[in-house]
Amino acid sequence: MQIFMVGGAVRDRLMGKPVHDRDWVVVGATPESMLEQGYMAVGRDFPVFLHPQTHEEYALARTERKSGRGYRGFVMQASPDVTLEEDLSRRDLTINAMAAPADWTHADEVVDPHNGKADLENKLLRHVTGAFREDPVRILRIARFSARFADYRIAPETMELMREMVNEGEVDHLVAERVWQELSRGLMEQTPSRMFNVLRDCGALARLLPELDALWGVPQRAEYHPEVDTGIHVMMVLDMSAQLNAPLSVRFACLMHDLGKGTTPADILPRHHAHEERSADLANAVCDRWRIPNDMHELAVLVAREHGNIHRSKELNASALLRLFERCDAIRKPQRFEEALFACECDARGRLGFEDRAYPQRARLSTALQTVLDVKTGPIAGAAAKRGLKGEAIGAAVADARREALREWLAAEEVEQQP
Repeated sequence: MQIFMVGGAVRDRLMGKPVHDRDWVVVGATPESMLEQGYMAVGRDFPVFLHPQTHEEYALARTERKSGRGYRGFVMQASPDVTLEEDLSRRDLTINAMAAPADWTHADEVVDPHNGKADLENKLLRHVTGAFREDPVRILRIARFSARFADYRIAPETMELMREMVNEGEVDHLVAERVWQELSRGLMEQTPSRMFNVLRDCGALARLLPELDALWGVPQRAEYHPEVDTGIHVMMVLDMSAQLNAPLSVRFACLMHDLGKGTTPADILPRHHAHEERSADLANAVCDRWRIPNDMHELAVLVAREHGNIHRSKELNASALLRLFERCDAIRKPQRFEEALFACECDARGRLGFEDRAYPQRARLSTALQTVLDVKTGPIAGAAAKRGLKGEAIGAAVADARREALREWLAAEEVEQQP
């Protein structure tokens, strides 16, 4: 039995990057022999085991053969006679198809049958073999690696293969869980826009997220959007969210916020009247289709619907501010509203020439919401009840007190801003 470190751990160590997760492949072993040595079986679809002390994953060397459409259409074979080279040949990219002994100290010890080290030096993302076409998830993985390694390029033959896979309908068989898994990881990379640009270049974006794909070529008013093209704008917003270290929920909301602009009637372009409601409806449909987690689903729809009102919030009086907070459920979920403001800042700064501009709406609305939250509603509701009010009437009394607090806050803000 021989044990080798494989995949991303070898790649990252050769690149001089910290190695956080190590994967291992075991050659010449059986499931029974692994169990006898204290490993714990955890693989459902293929033989993977946890080390008894480190709990790292150890997979038996295996081969895969295509047997049907999509991600699950494979027949796997794992046996003691499967070689390391055969196992590496089933992997996606050459830079991920390298192995090394457990105690390796020099790059010369790396097993590299597909010239992954050379592709690392040349900053090239290249598929290992023609077996790449058998798993459509690999299209998403290459797009994700493009977002991680922003200065790497995709080999022309690999991009051509990806286009062929799309044309053959392979991506149409992807399951929602795997799509979201890869998209969510790509959104958290340093240049997430590259993921979506790669998917668009190979045709996969039009199949997976046609609502997003429709934004390229849609013009916007140049005085507000010097970049003009809506697709370019959304990618700038997304990269701004990465630059500001936004959490995944905010990044996904940024991706969804302007979908409605792709359905704007041609005769009113470059204006996008009422695009926010259309954006919310489309974001809702995308989230349902790809089974996006509920918290991110709700935030994406909220940002899509309200980002215009948040941008223009300086124009709102006390009553309108309170209605905004109520529509956003901000009083009950202030943390989610803070995330919405974060996404709106990314939107405002994700424009050509606006990248370094301040976005005062974020801090201002946070302060306004805190003013509302500081209103002690218990005594107000109690006093209303003593006057014989019930139900909605008590709620109205609380709303009046919150509205009055906002009026006082706005008046104080106006005084502070006077010269």
